[in-house]
Amino acid sequence: MSPLRWGAWLLLLAGPAASTASPADESGGARGGGRGDGERGARDEPQRQHHDSSYGTFASEFYDLRYLSEEGYPFPTAPPVDPFAKIRVDDCGKTKGCFRYGKPGCNAETCDYFLSYRRIGADVEFELSADTDGWVAVGFSSDKKMGGDDVMACVHDDNGRVRIQHFYNVGQWAKEIQRNPARDEEGIFENNRVTCRFKRPVYVPRDETIVDLHLSWYYLFAWGPAIQGSITRHDIDSPPVSERVVSIYKYEDIFMPSAAYQTFSSPFCLLLIVALTFYLLMGTP
Repeated sequence: MSPLRWGAWLLLLAGPAASTASPADESGGARGGGRGDGERGARDEPQRQHHDSSYGTFASEFYDLRYLSEEGYPFPTAPPVDPFAKIRVDDCGKTKGCFRYGKPGCNAETCDYFLSYRRIGADVEFELSADTDGWVAVGFSSDKKMGGDDVMACVHDDNGRVRIQHFYNVGQWAKEIQRNPARDEEGIFENNRVTCRFKRPVYVPRDETIVDLHLSWYYLFAWGPAIQGSITRHDIDSPPVSERVVSIYKYEDIFMPSAAYQTFSSPFCLLLIVALTFYLLMGTP
């Protein structure tokens, strides 16, 4: 028989055996593979459980009910707000300049009006407080009259917030200016007082409505009621004004008596009191 025929017979003989063995091998391989996969799955299960547990802990902390909206989606929460730091009057005339208007010996919590200023780097920090439920402001003027003045005001709105706003005095009317140089703003309304703190740069780009604080200006002090967060006319007809121009490079502690305490301090009133006393002591002729 030729070699070609012998090869064909061998193939025919080997075919059924190979076909018979193949399913067993495949079956065995499948069974063996199943066992291997099962063993590997069993080994991986603790790790998967640990991962699931860790993720669950993280998820439960992240998706806490306090941080979910009504639709169930997480939303960022605002950081806690630090309480408003009380104004220190012990530093007046030392590390900051102060103006007090009201009863002699009053402080930032008892004066009718209080203002302080101090330089911090390229900024000036202002602190304002007044006995009002509306607004308190300071104006920077080239004279002692209202008109053409750069004004910073702290306004108490109907939501209980105190906002720092920028105004420009057009005659006797304060016009709000959208360009606001204030930053690091703080404010509080407490004990029927509006109190605020903010910074504004010493130097500003040239602008008619914003003055350079490195120059000296007269300071106008004013406060009054607000209606729905909008300022109205100041409380007194003639608000106090600094006696001379103020320099941010010089710290003083200046007291200005309110009208109730100016009456008996004027020279005319003192002379009148002396005359009446003399008249009473001498008696009528």
